[in-house]
Amino acid sequence: MRKLFLFGSLCLLGKVTTAQNKQITLEDIWKNGTFRMKSVPGFNAMKDGKTYLQTDNEGGKSVINVYDLATGKKLKTLFDNEVFGAGGKPLAFADYSLSTDERRLLLYCEGENIYRRSVLWKVYAYDLTAKKLTQIDTGKILHASFSPDGTKVAFVKENNLFYKDLANGGTTQVTNDGQRNKIINGNCDWVYEEEFEFTQAYQWSPEGKHLAYYKFDESAVPEYTMTVYDALYPTPYKYKYPKAGERNSTVGIYVYDLAAKTNIHLDLHEEQDQYIPRIKWSQTDSMLGVFRMNRHQNELELLFAHLPDGKLSSVYQERNQYYIDVTDNFAFLPDNRSFLISSEKSGNNQLYRYDWKAKLMQPISAAGSDIESITGIDEQKKLVYYSAAVNSPMERQQYVADWNGKSRKCITPEPGTHGVAFCQGNRYFLDKYSGLNQVPVFYLRDARGKIVRSLEDNAALRKKMDEYQLGNIRFTRIMGVKEELNAWMITPPGFDSTKKYPVLMYQYSGPGSQMVGDKFPVGDFFWHQMLAQKGYIIFCADGTGTGFRGESFKKQTYKQLGKLESEDQIAVARNLAKLPFVDGARIGIWGWSFGGFMSSTCILKGNDVFKMAIAVAPVTNWRYYDNIYTERYMQTPVENPEGYDENAPEKMASRLKGKFLLVHGTADDNVHFQNSVMLAEQLIQNNKAFEDAYYPNKNHGISGGNTRLHLYDRMTRFILQNL
Repeated sequence: MRKLFLFGSLCLLGKVTTAQNKQITLEDIWKNGTFRMKSVPGFNAMKDGKTYLQTDNEGGKSVINVYDLATGKKLKTLFDNEVFGAGGKPLAFADYSLSTDERRLLLYCEGENIYRRSVLWKVYAYDLTAKKLTQIDTGKILHASFSPDGTKVAFVKENNLFYKDLANGGTTQVTNDGQRNKIINGNCDWVYEEEFEFTQAYQWSPEGKHLAYYKFDESAVPEYTMTVYDALYPTPYKYKYPKAGERNSTVGIYVYDLAAKTNIHLDLHEEQDQYIPRIKWSQTDSMLGVFRMNRHQNELELLFAHLPDGKLSSVYQERNQYYIDVTDNFAFLPDNRSFLISSEKSGNNQLYRYDWKAKLMQPISAAGSDIESITGIDEQKKLVYYSAAVNSPMERQQYVADWNGKSRKCITPEPGTHGVAFCQGNRYFLDKYSGLNQVPVFYLRDARGKIVRSLEDNAALRKKMDEYQLGNIRFTRIMGVKEELNAWMITPPGFDSTKKYPVLMYQYSGPGSQMVGDKFPVGDFFWHQMLAQKGYIIFCADGTGTGFRGESFKKQTYKQLGKLESEDQIAVARNLAKLPFVDGARIGIWGWSFGGFMSSTCILKGNDVFKMAIAVAPVTNWRYYDNIYTERYMQTPVENPEGYDENAPEKMASRLKGKFLLVHGTADDNVHFQNSVMLAEQLIQNNKAFEDAYYPNKNHGISGGNTRLHLYDRMTRFILQNL
């Protein structure tokens, strides 16, 4: 007999209820900051290996202080925004970076988001010796960064690449052809930024003699128009967005020689049906690595561009029957013949060392488990540090291995999730440690993993949580269609297994994603706890296609996005309904983005299972989404029309039976408002009753001002009325 449901052994740490038994309110979550978590802002270890910088608030002013790593003793103040202001006012900086020689700071002020990762800033350079503040440019700029010797700052303005010489104050314009919605230099186009997850499209060479940069010609990319409701006559906002099957930017890679003031154009045979997802300098100025990928994203090639002539040679190729994920798990080693790279060629995402001269691929990480990221490299000791899910798909521990893969060791053995950032010199690292019931603790650890001290323990948050009547959250496993799935469940405070409770399921379900992790907090934790206080069980399961369970589990959804994922969630709901403490007639589901696509699909395909669903910013047909993401998993609509249409909520509208709430921001540049409009039209034509909520001028995150409070109030009321 197959097991339907297994309770995990992890129980709630600390108190479940207290004498106060406070109830969580939406204002606690979205207005008052009641459950705000603390971090270590501006933590930046210095190259002496003994001190670090941290941003502090002292009496209302922002300062950058120097501390002793081992003791935490404050040594001095490096920058005081009140003393060194601009225009007689304190300099309200949001972030900073330190030059390699530690003689200058870049201070980023008045941030203005463009898309998900690109932010315009007013940027100032502060000379720590001369105590002098210099604005890099009169306007707001993108991607300001120091040259390796700290004497220059490169930046992007109005789609052109520049650099400023801090010694003489002169600015050099590297490119001149930048034009909105046509040519972009040094910055990504929309789809590269979103799907290849970077936005600064230039890199300084190791010696600072060259700037390698991208040039995007997006002239032939179709435009998408959004309406911005900002005046008597609303404004149309147009930008280049290639939907599935449509034309991409033509991408070129250039190398600028600062001394000669000349550009070298690398001959990559530019075409629409290839991608350049990464460039990476070797450890010298004489060689640039260029990654090239075909449009189906199942073939990856690494080319070396040799300077000064820019001649190309191919040194590494990889092919996959499905697709290849692009990551930053790559690093050149100092022997001038090998690099570190991750690959799923073994069936798991393993870390390898590749010797391109001997053409030898040496495994570094353990077989049978997935790594997440390279976190540090010690060139002197020939060690690599990396994060991996070895003990459980739901955990992340930190490992160290030698470059030959002959020895490896876990240096953060505590069960849970460790998010690691190494300090310069590799003597220490910052470890953000949390678990399902463990609030984040920020440890300073030495290179062997020994805890030196705690930088922040979030004790105030733990104490605040103890004032509230919280439900028990624990891990469990539940059957999907074919196999057991990892899950977590929150039960109401005072849970009585002899009673029956309604269930709200929550999920994301996108390829390689993970919502069930041993970390704090899991998705929308405090809102879900508020609903648990109102008598709901909250349940989240990672179905087929999610990450850290190997390639075969993740890539089963290839060319059929939504099919197996929704079948798993429907199976989970059916199995929950069989439990004695679940009211099988009162099961709902909700999700955001891919999760909204899934909740829409589930209430339509599983219309005999789900009583209600909420879809926030959903894709309703993959034909409407961008080509890099969609074609990676689906190929093009011409090649795979059935895959697109058979799994589109837009095509299933006639099946709706339960209560359905459709939510979208009208200025969503990512998942266009068009998705919800097209689904709404089909629901109307099929005479199906539904509710909707649109948020004017809000993007995919639907936030700003009172927006989140309003949104979650709307969803809460819908759940209380319909589940």
